[in-house]
Amino acid sequence: MTKATITKRVLGKSGFEISECGLGCWQLGGDFGPIEDDRAYEVIHAALEAGVNFFDTADVYGGGKSESYLGQVLGSKKDIFIATKYGRDGNTYPDKYSLEDMRDSIKRAQDRLQRDVIDLLQLHCVPTTIMEEGAIFDWLLQVQEEGLIKHFGASVETVDEALLCVQKPGLSSLQIIFNIFRQRALDTLFDQALANKVGIIVRLPLASGLLSGKYSSSSTFAESDHRNYNKDGAAFSVGETFSGIPFDKGLELVTELESHKPADLSMAQFAQRWILDHKAVSTVIAGASSKKQVGENTSVSALKPLEDDVHKALYDFYLTKVEAHIRGVY
Repeated sequence: MTKATITKRVLGKSGFEISECGLGCWQLGGDFGPIEDDRAYEVIHAALEAGVNFFDTADVYGGGKSESYLGQVLGSKKDIFIATKYGRDGNTYPDKYSLEDMRDSIKRAQDRLQRDVIDLLQLHCVPTTIMEEGAIFDWLLQVQEEGLIKHFGASVETVDEALLCVQKPGLSSLQIIFNIFRQRALDTLFDQALANKVGIIVRLPLASGLLSGKYSSSSTFAESDHRNYNKDGAAFSVGETFSGIPFDKGLELVTELESHKPADLSMAQFAQRWILDHKAVSTVIAGASSKKQVGENTSVSALKPLEDDVHKALYDFYLTKVEAHIRGVY
């Protein structure tokens, strides 16, 4: 495969130019169903060949398995930006946070990623009360000064949490759920992020696959797949699965979206191109479990922006058809 050219955008204060189509690596931990070593390496290599230089993972994805896969392939590559996270390990969450614990977590991540310094460390859906206390942001500044990390950000569950973080000194990025089903950030967050040079990393761009248009009422998911065990929020925030939309309702909404989609785009391309049309967004980190999915996701970078009337119609669609069905705080 010939290495593709993906448009790059600056990630906030970091100054690092990252591919606007990154690779989300939650699935490499097996949380979307079992994944074999060969398949995991194939996905990472396919992303590299497609021009991806931004990879997002976390210490808890497969208990470090996702980080280890990335370390095996990317550890020695200096032009690749790897973001990982801190704060959801069972020994830390929900109230055992400390500077020492953060340091230890970083060092373990360095070993798995085979890197002497972490490019971007993100708080991983840390409880709002911990962030409100503020000490955890001081610790991030300290480990940055110590040379353990280059930059830091926060991955949050709600827009209100994002608004709490966006003003923090030194914060380079915010990772949020943002897609056609979750548009609240448009009115409340994006202008502040641009003003404060905080890059937006978008996760769940396809609402756990709903917006790919590939599912039906007969679709099933593996027992270890969060789309099975967390579809109603039994394990963690309901918003992390299908963006908080009940699965059957989501299928209905996707069918309605077809009338707004240009005929030459797949539903997945349509949904991701809509996200990239917002200048506050630095990168979209769709997951992929095959070489084909990597190609489908990264193809979005070459597509032309959607028309203004499409954007208006999708915002109206969100307000009138979607918003009332979102469960959980967001």
